[in-house]
Amino acid sequence: MSRTTSKTLTDGELRIMKAVWRLKSTNVKQVVDLIRDEGELAYNTVQTMMGILTSKGYLERRKEGRAFVYEPLVSRGGARAEALGHVLIEFFGGSRQELVQNLLQSDDVDAAELDQLRELLGDSRQATTTKQGGE
Repeated sequence: MSRTTSKTLTDGELRIMKAVWRLKSTNVKQVVDLIRDEGELAYNTVQTMMGILTSKGYLERRKEGRAFVYEPLVSRGGARAEALGHVLIEFFGGSRQELVQNLLQSDDVDAAELDQLRELLGDSRQATTTKQGGE
């Protein structure tokens, strides 16, 4: 039985995308060279994964000479938003409130982070009110 393709980035795909975002326009060898310090991945493995990323719509590729050149079609922020949307729907039933409550109930949140979050919520509320009043 074949494995189902993940709609969001797997850990390995994210590792490759980070390299592509950094390099902007690249080929498989450059990606392999860049991520070599993070643990060995075979050239063929990276090539296959970049093909998967192309078919998933994360990368665009074009032929230049004998090699393919890859460029990102999805920004880092776009991938982050997509992953967060996936988590929101799959784990919290689409409830932003449950997601935020889960984050806030974590023991890792300190007072400074809570203050920053309150400020962000205040800014968000003000922007929403302004937008609704301006329409």
